[in-house]
Amino acid sequence: MQNNKPVTLISTFDEKGSTIRGKDLVRDLIGEISFTNMIYFYILGTVPTPSQARILDAVLVTLMDHGMAGAFAARLVYRTAPDSIQGAVAAGMLNMGSQFGGVMEQVGRHLEEIMAADDGDAKAREIVLAYRSTKQPLPGFGHNKFSPEDPRTPKLLAVAEAEGVAGQHIAALRTLSKAVDSVLGKHLTVNATAGMAAVLGEIGVPWKIMRGFALISRAPGIVGQIFEEMLRPSVGYVTRLAQEAVEYAGEKPAP
Repeated sequence: MQNNKPVTLISTFDEKGSTIRGKDLVRDLIGEISFTNMIYFYILGTVPTPSQARILDAVLVTLMDHGMAGAFAARLVYRTAPDSIQGAVAAGMLNMGSQFGGVMEQVGRHLEEIMAADDGDAKAREIVLAYRSTKQPLPGFGHNKFSPEDPRTPKLLAVAEAEGVAGQHIAALRTLSKAVDSVLGKHLTVNATAGMAAVLGEIGVPWKIMRGFALISRAPGIVGQIFEEMLRPSVGYVTRLAQEAVEYAGEKPAP
């Protein structure tokens, strides 16, 4: 009789200890492997090469901070529930969606489409025109602060090139950027999320889980913001400013 029970390839434990992807947690991993390497190993199932680890490190550093605005939800939730730091962290993580951070997976998918096409240039132009026809912003392009270039992007690509892993994903990103500029008739900034999607693709991260790596990167940044809120509270001041700045325009009670 066939056994149809589901299985996991990630981990198990018994009275002797824990096993993670075939390695003993205590003997093989604790104190023996870096956190960045462990992230790659746990998620993808293989220990990264030094080059892959350096590139993943660069990505994780890039997205850790997004300023006060990016962490305001976390600070606000901490202020209302200081006994629940996990709730505050979760609130901050929920900011990582299709408008920020999560766009890495959208860019990654488009890069895969360009790589798979017989004519990458034509496919890139098709992608750009599809967004333009619906008046939707193209994921990975444009930035409200950085112009004409997001300085983080060339640095990320340079790290990959220095490690000798620059290949099809970075080439596809450059093809897509060329199509964007051609359709718009001007240069549009290639932002850091596009650069991160390209270099993550180069080290074997599937586009479907790229948003997960954005979450991993943001988590310590959010914890840092919450810790500062503990030491130097600012949310109360900001909420008072918001209350004063937004004028009530509804009906008023009769005198």
